[in-house]
Amino acid sequence: MPEKPKKRIVKSAAIKPVRLRRTGAKAPSAPESSPAALEEGKTPTTVAAALSPEESNEAESEPVWPAHPSGRDRYFEAVGRRKTAIARVRLFTKSGPFMVNDKAYGDYFPTLDLQKITEDPLKKMKLWERFRVSVKVSGGGIHAQAEAVRHGLARCLIGFNPDFRKRMKRAGFLKRDPRMKERKKFGLKKARRAPQWAKR
Repeated sequence: MPEKPKKRIVKSAAIKPVRLRRTGAKAPSAPESSPAALEEGKTPTTVAAALSPEESNEAESEPVWPAHPSGRDRYFEAVGRRKTAIARVRLFTKSGPFMVNDKAYGDYFPTLDLQKITEDPLKKMKLWERFRVSVKVSGGGIHAQAEAVRHGLARCLIGFNPDFRKRMKRAGFLKRDPRMKERKKFGLKKARRAPQWAKR
């Protein structure tokens, strides 16, 4: 019997994921045409071309972040720590509430001092109420958690704009405070507190 011709199998090339890169300039948009421009027979190629020189410079100076491939809001994430408290902070590029463990930060941190600690990075850069913030924090006490949130939020702002680093560092928000509670020693009541000495 004649041999059957063998089928040739062609392997398809693997599809590589596309990584989005941040760019400082505004992405080119679709051409827009105004009624006045159409009457004159002129069509601007970009939005910046239809604006005045001052407005176009302002539009180009603001960074435009590309949308998330899945359609979700874009965010910057960082981890902040203090003592044994760990906070995972997400800074969304759209305005919204400040939530800590699915609660408003004012309900989670009851005192004004703790609220001020968490607000400091945003208010220092005059960006309060411009972002939506979501925080998951655990471990440590309430004061250590507030400082962990501040540490993580400052790191998020550095990811958003590296130019903020100098002011954040000068304010002390980027320093991971290494001070911890000293361990108890055997034979002592606390880390260094010894029992009262009795002569007899």
